[in-house]
Amino acid sequence: MNTIFRKSMLSVAGLAFAGGVFAGPIAAHANPVDAKPVAVAVQSAAPKPQGDQSHITLNDEQTANVKAIIAATKKAGLPERAAVISIATSLQESKLENLGHLGDMNDHDSLGLFQQRPSSGWGTPEQITDPAYSTTAFLKGLKQVDGWQDMALTDAAQTVQVSAYPDAYAQWEQQATDLVGQYWNS
Repeated sequence: MNTIFRKSMLSVAGLAFAGGVFAGPIAAHANPVDAKPVAVAVQSAAPKPQGDQSHITLNDEQTANVKAIIAATKKAGLPERAAVISIATSLQESKLENLGHLGDMNDHDSLGLFQQRPSSGWGTPEQITDPAYSTTAFLKGLKQVDGWQDMALTDAAQTVQVSAYPDAYAQWEQQATDLVGQYWNS
């Protein structure tokens, strides 16, 4: 029985090979088919936003800060996803406002777009309140997170920021994605 099965399989393989040898040259000389390109949906590698999404209307200063974050991301040679994570983080931390010392309302010595702290080694108050510097500092931390490109936004941001509210970043992902889409190529 084994011999019969083996011979049958070899016969089928031989026919397939012969069909390919003979059909190949014939197909090569056939008239080309009048085909039109087909649109193919490509699914983004970026994860979908998690949970309910928040949105704020930006003023000119906030928009300028979005553009500064995008410029710093490009200068660092990082992709759009890094800008989305950075902008969402800044939306959560400061609503994209470059915050100075807020007196009694200050969270320790947190400053700038990302609420970075001089006492935690992020830089001097002057550096932290410079949008380009603070974004570069955030991105430096992000690059040290293994697999940040494929992580949920809130996990990547939390790993860099170490916030008391680690899930809060997720609510800004859609607005951050929209802002990067709007300003990345401008």
